[in-house]
Amino acid sequence: MNDLLDPLLLARWQFGLTTIYHFLFVPLTIGLATTTAVFQTAWHRTGKAEYLRITRFFGGIFLINFAMGVVTGIVQEFQFGMNWSEYSRFVGDVFGAPLAMEGLLAFFFEATFIGLWIFGWDKLPRRIHLATIWATAIGSICSAYFIIAANSFMQNPVGYEIDAEKGRAELVDVWALLTNPVALAAFPHTIAASFMVTAGLVISAAAWHLSRRQHVETMRPALTFGLWVMVVAGALTTVFGDQLSLAMVATQPMKMAAAEATYETVCGADASFSLFTLGTPDGSAELFSIRVPYLLSFLSTHTFDGCVEGINDLQAEYQDVFGPGDYTPIIWITYWAFRWMIGLGLAHVAVAAIGLWLTRKGRMPEKAWMWRIAVCSFPLSLAAMIVGWIFTEMGRQPWIVFSLLPTESAVSPNVTGLDVLISLVAFTLVYGTLAVVEVRLVLRAIRNGPPEVGEPDPESGRVEPATTVY
Repeated sequence: MNDLLDPLLLARWQFGLTTIYHFLFVPLTIGLATTTAVFQTAWHRTGKAEYLRITRFFGGIFLINFAMGVVTGIVQEFQFGMNWSEYSRFVGDVFGAPLAMEGLLAFFFEATFIGLWIFGWDKLPRRIHLATIWATAIGSICSAYFIIAANSFMQNPVGYEIDAEKGRAELVDVWALLTNPVALAAFPHTIAASFMVTAGLVISAAAWHLSRRQHVETMRPALTFGLWVMVVAGALTTVFGDQLSLAMVATQPMKMAAAEATYETVCGADASFSLFTLGTPDGSAELFSIRVPYLLSFLSTHTFDGCVEGINDLQAEYQDVFGPGDYTPIIWITYWAFRWMIGLGLAHVAVAAIGLWLTRKGRMPEKAWMWRIAVCSFPLSLAAMIVGWIFTEMGRQPWIVFSLLPTESAVSPNVTGLDVLISLVAFTLVYGTLAVVEVRLVLRAIRNGPPEVGEPDPESGRVEPATTVY
């Protein structure tokens, strides 16, 4: 019973569950804002009704998702003070800086222009109104950068000094914090993956209507857009992910060793990447695997004769530097999360590539199962992002701030396990209710389809939006 009421264990579960829940809305907010801006630009340039209908369709889903993201995101800030007060005390001066920039600059910038976009359809000049949705998209991307910069400090602490008297880290170089090599590598990887998630939603929504041969003139360009974005964003995610792996090897070699379950240092052909492995229950020995020679060496060093440090050597090195302790993450989680991230993402790209081939030159697949795959494929890239986040955070353990603060030292000292359990149950119930509301609203918006718009102007042929859009 004492283990079940361990404050550290429950606090980690609470933070993981609530953060993953919030993370469901983040990539869609980033991608849908830009998607809506792209289609509104197309309507602005052509005046075609289908582009206005797509703008209003995905714009409505974007607003639902944005509102839910705001509600679930507020909890993250509270958790630092509730369950992780020692963490807040130790790094608050550093970690708080990018969070403040995100809240006071990026979020308010984004929220202001969302309001102007919602209520400005018939009040702002057309070009100014178009600029508001692009400003919203830019704000969401900037917001993501500040959050990633804060998280990257936890992966690779920079721009700080330890105040020995106060026993805390203090910010001395904000530019170093914002240009953290891990942040510079993680940001484009995350944004590209966010567009994969959004493309998946666009594909599924368009395929659902096209499989019923409804709203064809509107959903056909939406489907094509989603398929191309998925393929391009998938390629970019792979390229940027390769750069992130180099940054990870340089700053957190234990995470890369854990991702491959490499216990001994290997070089060249021995530094192979396992596509599939069966091992002993503790993960310390391999029973069977399918391996690609040299691939791990290339991923880690961009050479075929490079060396990858093993878990045992790194464990001994960390013990010499940080003292006695176990400095390895949970190997089976990091190993399989890394592979599920790659596999799910590639599977979604494959669906999109096949979809481009099947719908080339205006073709429409006749088989119902083809449309069913497209509709049901949406969770693939979203799940890939979630397990990628799990890999990033779990691979950092046992540190909450790598090399500076162990996770067990960051939990609030005066919070009992029962306190955390009560809040965990409360959050779970509230989030479960919000999940039902979110799913119902989004599904209803998708089923309703793109709204009707006005008749085209007899002289210009342009279609103007209705006075009240949302």
